[in-house]
Amino acid sequence: MTRTVAVLSAMTLVGSLSACGGDDSAGDASKPLEFWSRSGPEGATTYKAILAAFTAKTGIKVDYQGVLEFDTQLQTKASSKKLPDLWINDASLLGTYQGQGYTTPVEQSQIEGGDSIDTATWEQNKGLDGKTYGVPFSRQAFGTLVRVDWRKKLGLPQPKTWDDLTALATAFATKDPDGNGKKDTYGMVVPGSSKNGYIGWWASSYIWQAGGDFIAPAGDGKYKSVVNSPQTKTALEFIRKQFCTPGNVVPGSLNLTTSEAPFFQEGKAGIYLTGPYAMGGYDKQLGKDKYEVIPMPKGPASATALGEGENIYFGAGSKKSDDAKKLAAFLISPEAQEIGMKATESKYPVVRLPVNTSVKIDKVLNDPRWDAFQQQYRQDSKTFVWSIKYQAIRQASGEGINAMMSSCTSDLDAGLQKLDQALNDELKAQDVLG
Repeated sequence: MTRTVAVLSAMTLVGSLSACGGDDSAGDASKPLEFWSRSGPEGATTYKAILAAFTAKTGIKVDYQGVLEFDTQLQTKASSKKLPDLWINDASLLGTYQGQGYTTPVEQSQIEGGDSIDTATWEQNKGLDGKTYGVPFSRQAFGTLVRVDWRKKLGLPQPKTWDDLTALATAFATKDPDGNGKKDTYGMVVPGSSKNGYIGWWASSYIWQAGGDFIAPAGDGKYKSVVNSPQTKTALEFIRKQFCTPGNVVPGSLNLTTSEAPFFQEGKAGIYLTGPYAMGGYDKQLGKDKYEVIPMPKGPASATALGEGENIYFGAGSKKSDDAKKLAAFLISPEAQEIGMKATESKYPVVRLPVNTSVKIDKVLNDPRWDAFQQQYRQDSKTFVWSIKYQAIRQASGEGINAMMSSCTSDLDAGLQKLDQALNDELKAQDVLG
């Protein structure tokens, strides 16, 4: 999951469908361009600023909605054959949207400024049929956040390896890093719930760092499970060591999602593997001086981190394709990307790492922590397979890993065999098993 999937009331919209023209506007060439994003109020404010600049520049009006319960609302629109003209959501949903017939292909040459996005990023948006579905809008990589004040108080160096990371987590749990004389601090924040595959999503970086993986190409657009390997087992042994060392992870982590795990910003845990989107809140709640973004501690094979992103998707059936492509071109322009990167009291950054290669993050934000995330993304990141319906793969992975972490004596070999079968069963159900 690229960000937390908020499960809120379907009525929670920034504006309502009826207030912005209602379903009648969808696909109607005489109405404003209908554009959605999966956003709460802060993110919606940022998108509104981008769209105001677009309308001022082009004269094209936009009916914008920031939708929290995005997938449910999109399905409702699809059932009435009135999809938005375009929307922004997780890149990992590309295969799902293509498979459902929600979105239409686009060629790089059809988007003005499309050559400002590097070829590798465009290639991430290839569907199983070889066509491109969606324009890259934002990218990001996971990074390791550490309470630097705790680390320095205990006289410990930045962790460089998994062993260092384990030692730091244990120290944070046992050596009273906040100095209050109580045993009330922990090492790692882990969103370990099987819900929405959270723990599989969180564990992916460590699995890749060990040289393991979930699925791999089998040729001719097909895939196969490769999860049952010694490398993946090594990663799960490392993860289980954290769960089974008292205090190294927050108690109850196997039941937690990201929205239920505020322990880093509340000063209860000192290590969090997460994305750069979290920093705005942490800066306010903890203060910039209290934590650091460190290079990913290296595993047996690499220091690879999960890479994610958001795409601009074009709704099937839209009668405003030309205007939609003009908006997409503006969204990837330096002007829009920079607006989307800057956070204020009322605005939340909706562009994590810019896809436009002419935008220099260090000059826009003047914050070396963001540059650290960008370097991680460019130098050593890996994405899930977005061309298939990966959400189901992630869900199965989360359920399998959660079960294996539920006991310190569980049979990892048996658990990996079971997960291997589950992944192949899902690939077969999608007709992509090779």
